[in-house]
Parts: sequence; C-alpha cells; structure tokens
Amino acid sequence: MKFTPSRSFWAVLAALVIAGAGAVASQAPSVSSADLVRQTVDNELKHSGDSPKFMFRETRETPHGSSTKLMVETRDAMAGMLIALNGKPLGPGIRQAELGRLNHLAQDPDALRHKRKQEKEDEARVNRIVKALPDAFIYEPDGDQLGVPGIGKPGDGLVRLKFRPNPNYDPPSRTEQVLAGMQGYLLIDANKCRIAKIDGTLFKDVSFGWGILGHLDKGGHFLVEQADVGGDHWEISHMSLDFTGKILLFKSLNIKSNDVYSDFRPAPADLTFAQGVELLKKQEAELAENQRHNGSQK
Repeated sequence: MKFTPSRSFWAVLAALVIAGAGAVASQAPSVSSADLVRQTVDNELKHSGDSPKFMFRETRETPHGSSTKLMVETRDAMAGMLIALNGKPLGPGIRQAELGRLNHLAQDPDALRHKRKQEKEDEARVNRIVKALPDAFIYEPDGDQLGVPGIGKPGDGLVRLKFRPNPNYDPPSRTEQVLAGMQGYLLIDANKCRIAKIDGTLFKDVSFGWGILGHLDKGGHFLVEQADVGGDHWEISHMSLDFTGKILLFKSLNIKSNDVYSDFRPAPADLTFAQGVELLKKQEAELAENQRHNGSQK
C-alpha cells in the first residue's frame, strides 16, 4: 500500500486507517488465518512504497460540509488542490489562496522538505502498525463473498477473516496501544493478493500514551476499502472514521469523516512537486471548461 498523508490524521489515529490495503500471499487451503496475515504483512512491508503513482479525486464529508480535491502523487510529496466546497466551485478569494498555498510549497524548498518529513514520519508510524498486525490480533475464518465496485475487483472471490485482540500481545510503544481495544473483520482477495476491506470497532475505551495523552471512547469505528483501479493496481477507494475521546485528558476529540477516492489515472513516475502542481492546474482548467461547455448546452 502507498501511504498518502492526505488520507490520514496522526493526532491520534493514523495507525488505524492504514490497515485497509496491502498485498497478501496466495492462500492455500492449508494456510491458517494467522499464517495468511503474517505472510500478508511480510509482503506488504517488502513492497511498501514501490507502487505506481496516480492522480485521483478526493471527496471528503464531515459534519461541517464537503470538500473536493484533485490529488497527484509526486516523487517529492503528495500535491492536492481544493476545487469545490459543498459541491460548488470555489469563489475567487478561496481559489487564489489555494493557488498561493501550492505555489509556496512548489517554490519554497524548506516548506516542501517539512511536508515530506511529515509524510515520512506518518509512513513510519503506519509501518509500525502494519508490522504489529500478526501479533496484535487473533484471526479466524468467517466465510467468503464476491468483490463489488469499490471493494476488491467485481466478481472476484474474497475471504473474510474476523479479528479480535490477542490477550498475550504487549504493545512495544504507544503507537500500537490502540490495537488492544479493537475488533472487526477484513476481506482478502487471495488470488489477487490484496486486502479489499477492513472494518474495525473499539469495544472498550482505549488509552494512548499510558493514559497521559488521552483516550478513545468505546464505540469508535473505522472502515477502509480498497479496489483494483486498473492494471492490477489497487488503491484505497473509501475510508470512514468516527471517533470521540480526549487529548491531554481535557481537550475533547471528535473525528467524523467520510472520504471517497475516485477517477484514478496513472501519473509520471518521476513527477516533481512543481510539475504536479502544474498538472493539477491544467486538470482544474479542463474541468472548468467542461462545466462551462455543459452549462451552455442546457
């Protein structure tokens, strides 16, 4: 799985959203659920970060409204351009501010290095959680189903595995502590060697940072779905987060978002951030022209 910082938060939960993708070893009937997950993780870590780059659309819904962005993965960092709020094009002032933000990142090496550093730190946390998955949970078979649009590949068989915390697991750091209160299920396309879906719920309050930094409330939920976007390349297609809790024991935490990722197209492998920004501007202009053309025909 390629980790994309635009699809995560680290205030508390970056560790939770990353289990929704990754390659898995082919499943033979004799392979136990635990072995399958361990092979999955070994393969995921081995191939982390080597997937092709893509340009795509991100639509996010929160209690405050919706936003739409054009995104492109570059060799430097993820570039994203806001193009709509609540389904409507940006006003001149907001659009100018967005262009200014992107131009600043493209032209300021220090700002871009800082952005890349943050992405690398988040990716390292992600890898810690991925590495913990075989030991943190107990897995068991729970039937099978077929892939549908946005979840795996339509028509392909998916193996369902339930998971619950392993009582013998001792989290090596606070990064992995949240896993101790989580249970749910995942779907694996064993033939394509991919995880198509993971759905997890906190069945109890969970402290992070040994109770010093805060906690997450029982009932918190996350869902990540992944799909074949063409050419046997898989990307996250949907992510939903719904958590409450406290940070530093007094500041309330309320995270509720629903993200859909669509319109995936290959991007050049050696694309720089500045080139990515220009590509986003070109795509934005094409979309605006299409909207004007369609509007004039009505």
